[in-house]
Amino acid sequence: MTKKLIILGATGSIGRQTLECVQKANRRVPGSFEVAGLSANRDFEGLMNLAEEYPEALLALGAPPPSAGGGGPLAGSSSSPTNHRDVSRRLSFVGGDAVTKLLDNCDADLVVNGIAGSPGLMASHASLRRGMSLALANKESVVMGYSLLASLAEARKIAIIPVDSEHAALFQLVRRCGAKSIRELCITASGGPFRDRPLADLSTISPAQAAAHPVWKMGRKISIDSATLANKGLELIEAVRLFGFSEKAVRVLIHPESLVHALVRTIDGSLYANLSKPDMRLPIDIALHWPEERESAFGKLDLAGKTMSFFDPDPSRFPMLRLAREALRQGESATIAYNASNEIAVGAFDEGRIRFTDIASVVADTLSADWSFPAGDLDSIFYHDDKARERARAFVAEIQC
Repeated sequence: MTKKLIILGATGSIGRQTLECVQKANRRVPGSFEVAGLSANRDFEGLMNLAEEYPEALLALGAPPPSAGGGGPLAGSSSSPTNHRDVSRRLSFVGGDAVTKLLDNCDADLVVNGIAGSPGLMASHASLRRGMSLALANKESVVMGYSLLASLAEARKIAIIPVDSEHAALFQLVRRCGAKSIRELCITASGGPFRDRPLADLSTISPAQAAAHPVWKMGRKISIDSATLANKGLELIEAVRLFGFSEKAVRVLIHPESLVHALVRTIDGSLYANLSKPDMRLPIDIALHWPEERESAFGKLDLAGKTMSFFDPDPSRFPMLRLAREALRQGESATIAYNASNEIAVGAFDEGRIRFTDIASVVADTLSADWSFPAGDLDSIFYHDDKARERARAFVAEIQC
């Protein structure tokens, strides 16, 4: 039976790798997947190229398409660099609400949410509201509004399947070991490109250096988050929310080889680990086929000749982990503030307005406010998000270079 997909953020890292998984699956078993909808934020040309490959898919573009010679939307003009024709037919939905309209007008069995940042929450909410299962690569959806999303999924009896490598690994381990027998979860981090850099040098790191991840192929913002370990802070929050464990029961270990993605410790003290090559196509492929299990099309890990090391993160090097735990202890509004202030800080760093080490300072200042307020619906979630961004912007203005 063909599974119909909507892929959000189709021109980004997760989207491209999802489409590669779809193509491989359809070559092995023709008709396994049908791409019913695709979205991009600003990458008009990338989306148009995908439209050539998937002519039946509905398309959504967050930003208006480029104009031809200043004369309005590009509509088959030979003067365009891409020479894409009949744009009005290809672009089904354009603008800030394009993704929501796509989800409201396109039927699918599974939505892959590869949107970057907090806008992904609205897409996750719309997917579940429509009764479509969700393969979730957008961390912010869980960090900002998991209780709301979980209620929707439970009411409609549909699945939220994590795509992050660590949470995909935990998803499998919890399913195999049984949640009742587990006492501790552990997620791993490569440590990023600066795990061995002298602490005194961290303030001189450039955006280009921070965006160069040593192991994973990822987008720019998430690569910077991996350098500060904000990415792991978000994943710590995700693990607590997705699997229902306390903050104290979730551990983070630095594992430079990135072969072990997660571990669980059971009631008898045993450790069970999920190991695979550091390739995002593996968890994506698992999510696409879930609940079925298929042989991987992306190779297997051979442990012969491999070495593995693990150590605790240095709190002075990675303060974003401590701040994530503080936010968890405060509650959902505080985790919203953690995410929002980090997005503002990373943007300011990427623009050269603050130093690498200032990112954590922006987040710490934001979390020092009172966040003991409920966030049970979209309006309250985005109210707290806006307030956190305002405070973070003000602090950036005070300290910027």
